[in-house]
Formats: sequence, C-alpha cells, structure tokens
Amino acid sequence: MAQLCFHYSTMNAGKSTLLLQAAHNYEERGMRVMLLTAAFDRRAGPRRIGSRIGLEREAEPFDAGSDLFAAIEARHAADPLACLFVDEAQFLSEAQVWQLARVVDDLDLQVMCYGLRVDFRGALFPGSAALLAWADWMCEVRTICWCGAKATMVVRRDAAGAAAREGDQVQIGGNETYVSLCRRHWREAMGER
Repeated sequence: MAQLCFHYSTMNAGKSTLLLQAAHNYEERGMRVMLLTAAFDRRAGPRRIGSRIGLEREAEPFDAGSDLFAAIEARHAADPLACLFVDEAQFLSEAQVWQLARVVDDLDLQVMCYGLRVDFRGALFPGSAALLAWADWMCEVRTICWCGAKATMVVRRDAAGAAAREGDQVQIGGNETYVSLCRRHWREAMGER
C-alpha cells in the first residue's frame, strides 16, 4: 500500500543524496519514477537535483502555482510510475501537500518527500508543517553539529559571517550561507538564552 513519506533534517544531512539513491534503486529494478524539485532552486542547474557529493539528475520543477496532482496523474496515465520523489519539500504549499496525499490515496502511488523541517529562525516551513501533520511515515535524516551532538537547527550567516536574525524565510544557499547546529549552539549563535 502506498504511503506519503517525509524525510526531514537540517542542511547538509544528505537528503538529496538519499533521494537520488532511492530513485536509482527503483529504476535498477525496472520501475519508473518521477522526480520533482523547487523551480527556483538552481544550485545544481535548472531542472536538476544535485547533492554535495556530486550526484545529480534531471527533475520536473514545481512552483507555487503547480497543480502537482494533475501533473502526476497525467504522467502516471501515460507511463505508469512506481514512486514519486520530491526534493526541497519544505517549499511545497499546504495545498500541494494535500495534492500529494491524493496521489497516494487516489492513484495508489508511493510519494517520498525530502526537505528541511525548520528555517534559520527555528520556524516550520509551510510544506514541512503540512507533511509533519499528514505524512503516513516520517524519518529524520541525522547530521551533526560541530560539537558532535545531533544538529536540529540551522543558522543563516550574513555577509560578515554572523547569524542572521531576520530576513525572508527562503534564501537559496549552501555551505557558504547555512550552518547546521544543535539547539544549544543555535541558541548561542542567535543570542537566545
């Protein structure tokens, strides 16, 4: 039976690597997959999912106006799919997470989402909040803070290297911009007591 799954973590935990590996496993067994990623994230290039260790491949882009159910239903009808993979799932809207739930329930298609849980301020992303509420299965992808403790938070560095305390929730970046920390060191970096 198909499920809506959410693999979540902080930055640099290997979520995209896990997604690409899982997609490869399906295809190696002769099963078709569909990959989606946020249209505005072009770090690996347009229409691409890339990992820090160099793995990458093409994906269908989604944006705030995308009707994911209609796109997936059409693709599945033309060439039956075994699994759908969504990278950067934190950028999904609540409505799009419901569309993915419909893909599971109405098309009986496995949906695997990978994304951040919280932003640099410690607030849930809309897509992540909906996935945490409605996913059938969740898995935390662990990464570590510089101290060796489990990292659950992320800071955004400003131009001077200090932790940013305000700004837009979405700012695309990698190691040059974001650092994953344990909650204690995130609090220290943010000046929280």
